[in-house]
Amino acid sequence: MEELKKTVKVPESGQLRSVYSLKFEDLQDWLKEQDEPKFRATQIFEWLYQKRVTSFGEMLNLSKDLREKLANSFTITTLKIVTRQVSSDGTVKFLFELHDGYSIETVVMRHDYGNSVCVTTQVGCRLGCTFCASTLGGLKRNLEAGEIVAQVLESQRAMDEVEERVSSVVVMGIGEPFDNYDELVPFLKTINHEKGLNIGARHITVSTSGVVPKIYKFADEKMQINFAISLHAPTTEIRSKLMPVNRAWPLEKLMDSIRYYIETTGRRVTFEYGLFGGVNDQEEHAELLADLIKGIKCHVNLIPVNYVLERDYVRTPREQIFAFEKVLKKRGVNVTIRREQGHDIDAACGQLRAKERKEETR
Repeated sequence: MEELKKTVKVPESGQLRSVYSLKFEDLQDWLKEQDEPKFRATQIFEWLYQKRVTSFGEMLNLSKDLREKLANSFTITTLKIVTRQVSSDGTVKFLFELHDGYSIETVVMRHDYGNSVCVTTQVGCRLGCTFCASTLGGLKRNLEAGEIVAQVLESQRAMDEVEERVSSVVVMGIGEPFDNYDELVPFLKTINHEKGLNIGARHITVSTSGVVPKIYKFADEKMQINFAISLHAPTTEIRSKLMPVNRAWPLEKLMDSIRYYIETTGRRVTFEYGLFGGVNDQEEHAELLADLIKGIKCHVNLIPVNYVLERDYVRTPREQIFAFEKVLKKRGVNVTIRREQGHDIDAACGQLRAKERKEETR
């Protein structure tokens, strides 16, 4: 019951807790406290996630008394669309406004195998990666679990217009997911739950820049969710220049935590490796990377980085990207080059927010 009290607490803003923040079991516990039968949780989840209603008053198979209790205890999070950009390749990027006026980005990516949604976990970010637009202006606040869930629901509503479904979710938007761990986990469990959005665990990917203590904790959750690490460097010296988080948890400690994750879960990890011209993209860097990950059950995803106006890094030439890939393949590394999407819109994470909401990112 202590966990339930934590889950349904009123946020510091005074806003009621989002009903989307409740895991299915939390909702069952709340109903029990209200002397309501547990099966009502199934009905409520159906209204929220299958019918996608926006008010408790629409839940017509619930009693008026229960609907009032829900309305007095929770809110159904809604996100206001500030900007919606559509790329020629079908990628859709949303800039959403939250209840307190802050803004976040969410991206819907169209693939041959289905539609993927990239969600944000924080308003801004405090980790200060030197190549990322998301860190401009620092961290404003963490998102509530329900605000992350609402991004998937808003994306699904956009897909409803063309009779398509969100089939996968990546947690790689603005913010460091493991810096908001206590809200991240309920979000993952709700979108995965068969009575929630029912997105399969292996169609969900969480990425971290290397918050080592939370990697150990996440491993112990033993969730069958895909796990990615934003690595971006083959040595601790280069990584510290690109990612200040490496000063708190150096590369050696990060790699130890990744080995623990693999041993505990039996699952492989993906290393995200952004290529920055003249910084980490030479063939000798590829050799060092192959040495670093030798013996680790992994996949390397090479990322041709998007240009960010406020940052100084330049894009690696195409032929250099292929040369880097060739070295890794020769060393037996499982590697791919990420397919670019949204190239004709503000594709880089945090870029649209930085352009449209300058007061948030100063």
